[in-house]
Amino acid sequence: MDNLAYDFREAEAFDVQPRESLPILSGRIPGCGPIIGDSSCMQEIFRLIERVADSDSTIVIQGETGTGKGLVARAIHEQSYRRNKPFVSINCGAIPENLLESELFGHVKGAFTGAITSKPGKFELANGGTLFLDEIGDMSLDLQVKLLRVLEENEFERVGGCTTIKTNVRIIAATHRNLEEAVEQGRFREDLYYRLYVIPITVAPLRERREDIPLLAHHFLKQLNEKKGARVNGFSEKTLKLMAAYNWPGNVRELRNLIERLVVLVREGEIYPKDLPIKMRNAVLDEQEEETDVPMAELPEEGICLTTAVSEFEKALIAKSLQKTNGVKKSAAKLLNIKRTTLVEKIKRYRLEPCMA
Repeated sequence: MDNLAYDFREAEAFDVQPRESLPILSGRIPGCGPIIGDSSCMQEIFRLIERVADSDSTIVIQGETGTGKGLVARAIHEQSYRRNKPFVSINCGAIPENLLESELFGHVKGAFTGAITSKPGKFELANGGTLFLDEIGDMSLDLQVKLLRVLEENEFERVGGCTTIKTNVRIIAATHRNLEEAVEQGRFREDLYYRLYVIPITVAPLRERREDIPLLAHHFLKQLNEKKGARVNGFSEKTLKLMAAYNWPGNVRELRNLIERLVVLVREGEIYPKDLPIKMRNAVLDEQEEETDVPMAELPEEGICLTTAVSEFEKALIAKSLQKTNGVKKSAAKLLNIKRTTLVEKIKRYRLEPCMA
């Protein structure tokens, strides 16, 4: 595993890894591995990791895709007394239901077609350590019943077997779904929900911790420069402001992928706004909005040209609508309650074509 702030490259559905020595980077507390963040919400997560690591209580980590739930789980393991035992992860949403039971509990020879040998499951492989159940909200109701039994009794049988196996694992689950809503909708068992939901940890999306964006961006830049053999020096001030204004629906994974793209394409020198994707270049910064709003909000003693002021106001609204819709004219026209053809005419009149590039 590369020592990145967040390693969000596509991984296999499950992974078994013993403890590794992880670097301590700035913006975090010792023991939290390669997680970066100076924001208050990330500092709170660091404090939570310290407090809950040795408790052995079941933990549910919630957060949007790409926020780093897996790294939080690993950091908890690295801080716990189980750190020298295996950390085993499995993505419950990436494996077909008929195979997931075997992956979790193992199977005996002949249990099903293709089971030519016996195979231990993740609960056996993680014995003494931590089992990370990623995307547990995607697990079927039938399998949830079997998981609940293991959590309550600390024992299970392999698929097709009759021998009861004792297990001693710490369970950490993660999901991007709202489990409480899933319970209400009958898609997640209530008893399992309360059995898992002992200590909840919520990882904030990147748009709610924008102050971490420069820290993450520079860290990824340094790592990817070394990996790609590039010599990109950094980001211009305007570039960082545009990146901070963007909402990052893909969160830190999207940021990491963007930096890799920029390193590959720019290769050397500084990264400027022109190097960013169109949707990011179209982002309207708060300070730009303030500069646009203030002159229109004031009426100087010498008076103003009403026609010009109205035109400038209209131009600003059109630019903002294009920014909100990532340049999709049909959607922008809908926001402004005008016809698309009318919008196209006004874009040409106000020379707003650069907003579309």
